[in-house]
Amino acid sequence: MGLKGRAGPPFAGLFWFAGWLFTLAYAQLPWWQAILALVIWPYYLGVRLR
Repeated sequence: MGLKGRAGPPFAGLFWFAGWLFTLAYAQLPWWQAILALVIWPYYLGVRLR
């Protein structure tokens, strides 16, 4: 059967986190904007991909 509720490979979260860190470094955000991006970016991404 397999595992129910599994969305992707186990390294997908690490890939997402690495992409987020790259985005923050590329944009050269200050630390407070980086913290804000941690909360806001996944929300807008989830709304867009719905």
